[in-house]
Amino acid sequence: MIRAFIDGKAGTTGLQIYERLASRGDVELLTLPEEKRKDVAARKEAMNKADVVFLCLPDDAAREAAGLVENPATIVIDASTAHRTEEGWAYGFPELAPAFREKIAGSKRIANPGCYASGFLSIVYPLVAGGIVSPDYPFVCHAVSGYSGAGKKGIAEYEAEERSGLLKAPRLYALTLSHKHLPEMTKIAGLSHPPVFNPYVCDFYAGMTVSVPLFRRLLLKNWGRDEVFGHFAEYYARHRFISVTQNSEDGYLSAAKLVGTNMLEIFVGGNEEQILLSARLDNLGKGASGAAVQNMNLALKLDETLGLCQNNKDTV
Repeated sequence: MIRAFIDGKAGTTGLQIYERLASRGDVELLTLPEEKRKDVAARKEAMNKADVVFLCLPDDAAREAAGLVENPATIVIDASTAHRTEEGWAYGFPELAPAFREKIAGSKRIANPGCYASGFLSIVYPLVAGGIVSPDYPFVCHAVSGYSGAGKKGIAEYEAEERSGLLKAPRLYALTLSHKHLPEMTKIAGLSHPPVFNPYVCDFYAGMTVSVPLFRRLLLKNWGRDEVFGHFAEYYARHRFISVTQNSEDGYLSAAKLVGTNMLEIFVGGNEEQILLSARLDNLGKGASGAAVQNMNLALKLDETLGLCQNNKDTV
């Protein structure tokens, strides 16, 4: 029996991890009574009894919590931003390359990717790794997400009975062109410079699209849309949770299509001179809790799909 403890179970990601694991017969969820939920000694004891600890906490709290784990056999999966660019932590996106999968499988410290970063890296990593673009390509990334990624305060704002009418429309943020996901987007993709990143939070609960346009004239290979599609189709052909398509829903890509799944879909569009690459995913699924469970499965040498394919939900 796998013993798992979720530190920060009351948050959105923690609750979804709990729900994904609660239905599994091979997992025992270690929990604390409400009055002990923030008790350091009680948390430390639970963590060191667990085979797997999920940290669903703010960055500083996640760093402190990671330091409480002294059992060398305990696997720590951090859903915060705190360790995504830290040496000694595996970056938890196994589909990017075999080296990522191998490091996750052999690591006791795994940093779960950010949701926007997952979409961006699924597009940009294969471009750089395949020699299709230079690491100093001037990437621009546009993204929209449901408000569940805005944290407790943001969720409460969107779900308040009396709220500002401005929340009905998409809201562009990170206006200084800084965002907490940019360091991992830049480092993991191997870029010389951070991309220009324009994220929007929108008036729907979950779901996400992340888009990166390309100019053919700036590519290292003289490839058009069809060649780029072929590259991505081959790159992800053997991966259960990523698919590649050129088809949309009547000329639209809905951010809601993959909600409730651990899937990520890459769309290749555009024309012969300008190529549009878009990733869509559930920001709470492959962008958070689903990825965390997938990483747990890999670190424990289990089938990576366990707890992630109930009722065939994870299909495109």
